[in-house]
Order: sequence, then C-alpha cells, then structure tokens
Amino acid sequence: MCSMLGEATILHADLDSFYASVEQRDNPRLMGRPVIVGSGVVLAASYEAKAFGVRTPMGGRQARQLCPQAIVVEPRMEAYSEASKAVFEVFNDTTPLVEGISIDEAFLDVGGLWRIAGLRADVRSRVGLPITVGVARTKFLAKVASRVAKPDGLLVVPPEGELDFLHPLPVELLWGVGPVTAGKLHEAGISLVGDVARLSERSLVSRVGLAAGHHLFALAHNRDPRPIVVGRRRRSIGSQRAMGRRPKTWEDIESALIGLVDRVTRRMRKAGRVGRTITLRLRFDDFSRSTRSVTLPQATAHTETILRRAQRLLLGELSRIESEGLTLVGVAVSNLADDGALQLALPFDSHTVVSLDEAVDGVRERFGINAVTRGVHLGKDLGLSVPILPD
Repeated sequence: MCSMLGEATILHADLDSFYASVEQRDNPRLMGRPVIVGSGVVLAASYEAKAFGVRTPMGGRQARQLCPQAIVVEPRMEAYSEASKAVFEVFNDTTPLVEGISIDEAFLDVGGLWRIAGLRADVRSRVGLPITVGVARTKFLAKVASRVAKPDGLLVVPPEGELDFLHPLPVELLWGVGPVTAGKLHEAGISLVGDVARLSERSLVSRVGLAAGHHLFALAHNRDPRPIVVGRRRRSIGSQRAMGRRPKTWEDIESALIGLVDRVTRRMRKAGRVGRTITLRLRFDDFSRSTRSVTLPQATAHTETILRRAQRLLLGELSRIESEGLTLVGVAVSNLADDGALQLALPFDSHTVVSLDEAVDGVRERFGINAVTRGVHLGKDLGLSVPILPD
C-alpha cells in the first residue's frame, strides 16, 4: 500500500556501484581502490574511480586516461546474478511488500525504523555489499532520498519536512528530467525543484509540454500515489550491445543484431511470454539515437519471425549507419502476454518451429550457451548477457 497520508514507510534500496562492489567484496586487494568493470566499455566503476570522473557507459580508453591507476576487471555476470538473488532474499525476509526494479534496486513498504536499519545491516552481513536506503511517504521521494544519501547511506525524509528537503534540489533529480527537458527549464531560469513548484501548472505545460508539465508539477509537490506492486511482470524484454567506436562492417552489425534477438527470444520462452511489438534502438557516433518499431498482428516468441522484422528495421537505418557510424544496438519486444495463444510463425507451422526453438533452448540449458551456435557467430564475441530480474 502507499503511505501518502501516514508515516514514511516506503523504502528505495539501491546497491552501491553494484558490479564493482561485488568485485571488491570477492577480491580484498581491490577494497578502497579505483575499480573499473569492463575493458571496452565501462559497465561499472567503484566510487574511488568515479571520483576521477569515470562513468558508465564511458569507453575504456577514456576511463583509463581519467584514472590511470584504476584496476580494470572483466565482468562476471554469474557472480552478480547470485549476489542479486541473495540481496532479494534479504528484502523478502524484511517485508512481503517488495517491488523489484532491477537486479540491484527495489522499493519496499515497511513499518518501523528498526526494520530499516536491520535491512542495511543484513545486506552487509549476509551478502557483504554496501547498500543505500532512502525512506519517505512516496516512491518518488524515497528514490530521490537514496540518490542524495549515496554511497552506503540512509536518509529518512519525515512527512513534515518533505518539501523543505525536496525544493532546494536540482531539477535533474525529478523523474523524467533528461538533458532536453533540463535544457528547456534552465533556459527559463528554472534550476531547482522549488522553482518548478512555484510555477503554475499551465506555465509549466507551456514550457515542457502537456504530459511532462503535469508530471513534473505533481512531483515538485511530492504527489506520487503509486503503490508498491508485488509480482509485477515486466512490460518488455530486451537486450542491447555496445559496439564501440572501431570500424565495423555490415556483417558485424547484423551478427550483433542476430545475437540480441536470440537472447531476447530465449528469455521470452523461458518466462513463458509472447510479444507483438518489436523495437530497434540505435546509438550513433555523435551520441544521437534512433528508435524504430513494428507491431505484429499476433504475438510470438519465435526467433526467426522476430529476427526478420528486426532486420527490416535495421535496413531502414542503413544510410544513417553508413554516414554516422554505430556505437550501440538494442532490441526489445513489448506488448507481452502469457504464451497461451497460437503463436505467429509465418510461413511455417507455429507448433513445429517453436518446438525447435525450445529444443535448442534445452540443449543450451544443459550443455551451455555456446553448445548450439549460428554459423554467423562462429569465432565472434557476442557480447555480455547482463543479468535481469526473473519475470
């Protein structure tokens, strides 16, 4: 339930520099030293490395220039997945009202400060990781509090002091304020949340648009009625891969796309989900982005069906890729439903092709992900499979 009119019982629990903290936990010689996870692209940086300006998803060369003394380690996704499971066991032992956001953060609804303190102590003693907790009456303010309290901190925002805490903060801490919206606000002389709160809702809408204006006006007054939702199923399943800035052929790009679709559809089948909308996300050398989508007439988890549509979307961006270069490819499937209806697998028989997909999944589950490999992927790095919360 949401504690809009009662005491502050909504927690936002966020593990600190998760991947890097796991590496420091598992290798004591890394404690207190700048650690970078990932050599090609920075996947995570310890706070000691962040102090030198290292950030995700910065290129590895730039990160090492900023922090030459950093220790670079290759990611261990299985270790991070196991650590996440252990932390969520602590969450679920603390309260049954847990809403997972990602593998390293969650909202919880609890009562009593002793449970809050116990949560942080239990994560430290049982899992060996630092965690920051923000506490407030709303999910929005709890998340803001955890950001302010980092690293390894605890910040409780009492109901009577909510706006006194919120209004002096920069507008960038409002959900939904990215670089574009922040630029519009700064151009109007609006830099603090309190500046937003002093505007009329109509004035704010005129500056940032209807939906964003209503949203930011509500948040600036800490109006967020969203409850903790337990067991919410994900609305999309996706994966992305950083391509780096090196020259790459069309075959390299298509190989990456095929690997991503394989990964996404495998996750869908494991979760028993099918989807209708396929979205391709690209990032170019100048950091501009493109998003293209297509919606199928029926939901499916069939790899080749989804791949063919994703390839068509990619071909639609061919000229831009050739002129601007490509640094990231992402694929997601949304409009998800449970796998109960007949799946689209034209022009083949759906039951036959899906059973073939499932047979391949079974071989990979038993003998390893590389037990069955496409010819186009032989001898190629398919990128990392980042752990996600169970669906």
